[in-house]
Amino acid sequence: MKTVFTIFSVLVSTVISTVNGCPPSDRAALLAFKAALHEPYLGIFNSWTGTDCCHNWYGVSCDPQSHRVADINLRGESEDPIFERAHRTGFMTGFMSPEICKLTRLSSLTIADWKGITGEIPKCITSLPFLRILDLIGNKLSGEIPADIGRLKRLTVLNVADNQLSGRIPSSLTSLSNLMHLDLRNNKISGPVPSKAGNLSMLSRALLSGNMISGPIPVSICRIYRLADLDLSMNKMSGVIPPCLGKMAVLATLNLDCNMLMGTIPTTLLTSAIGNLNLSRNAMEGNIPDVFGLTSYFTVIDLSHNKLRGPIPRSLSAASYIGHLDLSYNHLCGRIPAGAPFDHLEASSFMYNDCLCGKPLRAC
Repeated sequence: MKTVFTIFSVLVSTVISTVNGCPPSDRAALLAFKAALHEPYLGIFNSWTGTDCCHNWYGVSCDPQSHRVADINLRGESEDPIFERAHRTGFMTGFMSPEICKLTRLSSLTIADWKGITGEIPKCITSLPFLRILDLIGNKLSGEIPADIGRLKRLTVLNVADNQLSGRIPSSLTSLSNLMHLDLRNNKISGPVPSKAGNLSMLSRALLSGNMISGPIPVSICRIYRLADLDLSMNKMSGVIPPCLGKMAVLATLNLDCNMLMGTIPTTLLTSAIGNLNLSRNAMEGNIPDVFGLTSYFTVIDLSHNKLRGPIPRSLSAASYIGHLDLSYNHLCGRIPAGAPFDHLEASSFMYNDCLCGKPLRAC
């Protein structure tokens, strides 16, 4: 009788585990994903044992109702005790297996800062209808961003910075109407910013620096009401700066340095809500607009390494705050205004102009 009861208990526990644990198909997909990777120092995959991948598998979380795998969060830089004990950041080689695409209820996928993961982003990733976060920063991924990335209608975060991705920004990306954070920094992406970028109506941060992106800044970007941070620096962008950028409601940081932009500085940029403005290392010309006033508040204005001429605007002295100002390497001429903010700036802010004089440079 005792033997029968024991067998019955084992059967019941097995059934309960099967009902409450992750499906065997999800477990198999995770193990196939793991098999394509090699992590030699931390042992983060040591916990990936047993039949229930929803229970104590490092970095894996499941939906409490369906018990399907919903989140994978594996970061190579973390404050988790496993990193503190090892006294090092993570390092992982291998590639991202397409088997990950069999986790059809996946909501977030973070495989970040492992430094050595190579290969392409699996194209099938765009078939995951519930995916909201795709964070693959800090690896050595190559190839292109999947052309049909626009199928991920729920995506709010796309972060593939610090990889070796090439090709163009897919035009379908502009269909991601829920996208809030876009980070493509430090890759080898080329071609233009899609002309319909303004369709990304929920976007608050667009970070595209350190690529080979060319062509003009699309005017449609000005329609993105929530955009607060736009970084197109260290690319090959050309043409003029759209004045409408200075009319955006919440744009606070605009980094356009190290491009091939030309024309005059739009007055709107200096009378806007932008507090961090970097236009250095372009081919901007003409005078600096003399439009500063009591509402002008800048933590940074960097206009260095351009072709600007004329005097330093006297209205700069009326600004409520100028933290860092760099006007070096231009063709400016005349007396440097007295008083704030000029009384706390160093000579390096004004050097290598045609004929500037006054403190902190030589006397006029």
